[in-house]
Amino acid sequence: MRAGRLITAVALSAVIVSCGAGKSNAGAGDDTSRVSGNEMSAHIPEFSADSAFLYVKRQVGFGPRVPGTQSHARTADWLCGELRRHGAEVREQKADLKAYDGTVLKCRNIFGSFNPDKKDRLLLLAHYDTRPWADKDPDPANHAKPIDGANDGASGVGVLLETARILGERNTGYGIDILFVDCEDYGDEGDEDSWALGADYFARNPVYAGYRPEKAILLDMVGARDARFPAEYFSREAAPELDDAFRAAAAAAGYGSMFPLEMGGGITDDHQKLIEQGIPAIDIIDYRDTGFCPQWHTMADNIENIDPATLKAVGQSLIQYLYSVK
Repeated sequence: MRAGRLITAVALSAVIVSCGAGKSNAGAGDDTSRVSGNEMSAHIPEFSADSAFLYVKRQVGFGPRVPGTQSHARTADWLCGELRRHGAEVREQKADLKAYDGTVLKCRNIFGSFNPDKKDRLLLLAHYDTRPWADKDPDPANHAKPIDGANDGASGVGVLLETARILGERNTGYGIDILFVDCEDYGDEGDEDSWALGADYFARNPVYAGYRPEKAILLDMVGARDARFPAEYFSREAAPELDDAFRAAAAAAGYGSMFPLEMGGGITDDHQKLIEQGIPAIDIIDYRDTGFCPQWHTMADNIENIDPATLKAVGQSLIQYLYSVK
């Protein structure tokens, strides 16, 4: 993904009125902005940061998940198996997609459904492929090397795999789909249409006849230290109610300070492809005053720079939304 447009950060307190009500907006280190698991409502399952971290570590252990590599294929097979193990009905969507440089990418979107008989569907998604080049690395010698993608790719997938485990144990009773989308990060800085190819294919080609989610939540780069998740510009334009509801859930879970009431950047990412097809979608993505996290598209995007506390904050906020809002 890339910052498609630079949007000046502005306060959103006037429009996201539900997010901060009754909650501390203190810094991440202020314990008053957190609640313990014991204080959470009994019906909200506990999200395991340790489990999510191990899911991230397992992906990184396969090696860079660049489309067309054995590491990518092994990861995809494993993802299918994990979704099935947690009780999802799994489909695969395969296509040959042409990248901006003419490379044909063997796209493999992986789709798991919980309660597939339900008509109304909520789609949760994250990309599992990794950047083929560390083109933002401070050392030019690394610019042609693929990245581990621990944060940029594996973190969102890790959170959704732990979410799938919880869904398998505690059925919500409504339709939830998890999409591990492919071919997101094989893009060119000068061409916004060259990104999110797998999501574009998915949005234009229903995974089964009549499939269309009611709304969608994308998780991207949700594992770095000192992460913050301001509102993403295109998300606020397309799905303000969904964005409000997720931020309210994050506040209720005790993590409101990590989801500040201000505008971040406009991000070229998978959610845009859904929005283009009229599907309300939001992007939960780490975006800071200086842009993306320092490890973005560098060799430092590795497991050592994944913080289980960030995985916990995002994952517990998502679980709060699924079991109390949806």
